[in-house]
Amino acid sequence: MTAQFTGRRTLTRITDKQQLGPDAQADDKALVFVPTDPALTDPFLALVEDWFSAPGFEWHPHRGLETITTVVDGVLEHGDNLGHVGALEPGEVQWMTAGHGIIHRELAYRNEHAHVLQMWLNLPAEKKLTPSRYQDLTRAAMPRLHAPGVSIDVHAGTVGGVTGAADTHHPVQGIVATFAPGSSYDLQLPADHRLFAHVMDGRLLIGGRELHAGQTGWSDPVPGSAEAGHPATTLYLAAVDPEQRARVMVYSGTPLREPVALGGPFVMNTKVEITKAFTDFHAGAFGPVPSLARLAYDR
Repeated sequence: MTAQFTGRRTLTRITDKQQLGPDAQADDKALVFVPTDPALTDPFLALVEDWFSAPGFEWHPHRGLETITTVVDGVLEHGDNLGHVGALEPGEVQWMTAGHGIIHRELAYRNEHAHVLQMWLNLPAEKKLTPSRYQDLTRAAMPRLHAPGVSIDVHAGTVGGVTGAADTHHPVQGIVATFAPGSSYDLQLPADHRLFAHVMDGRLLIGGRELHAGQTGWSDPVPGSAEAGHPATTLYLAAVDPEQRARVMVYSGTPLREPVALGGPFVMNTKVEITKAFTDFHAGAFGPVPSLARLAYDR
């Protein structure tokens, strides 16, 4: 028997971010979610919040995943061994496909201040070794949707007829939405997507549950949606504080339903592939560690 399909999304669970405090790289750090059970968050692996000035995150490798870094405040300086360098300001996004292997760094411009949310997005097995690339989603070129009291930056997928600039390797939709007090929006997304909604500021009613800043709500793919022939669902979002704006990051994607092997900065499907990634990195297969100087211009 096919499960009853409903077009309205509800939240299956709510989680709170874990504040960790300073470490050797960051002034402060919080874990929004981590891959303790990758099947629960598939295709999303982790979301980490970092505040840093110096030293930041110097040269380090990645393979088998994508990192999506949203600048919340300050200026993020970045560079990689493909020759990309630059700086991103609040609201801008760096979508990096590590793929076969990349060496990069993330620093606060002039060691002043950067506040970012970085998500790890898994790659399908057949795309694990795809060529590496960077996509910078700048404010000037950010596709944006407006509704009464609501402004939505569309990172990926299509929302309200507006398509995000990110070229993705499997179906993913991603936005950051800002709500004036008392405003609301019905966000459409595919029924076969798993979604998370992370409240960045304020308080929001999300899928019938009230969440505050630092909380994340999850909604799993709708059972029976494919058989029922309903391609879209709706997540209701509403700012509930009459005096404070609210901001939320909502990402959704089709689960990969593949084995996940984790090893430091690498995400593969087997432990053998993780060992191979370390071997390749130390053998120079990712290329040399760059000696690029810090950015010398003012923004």
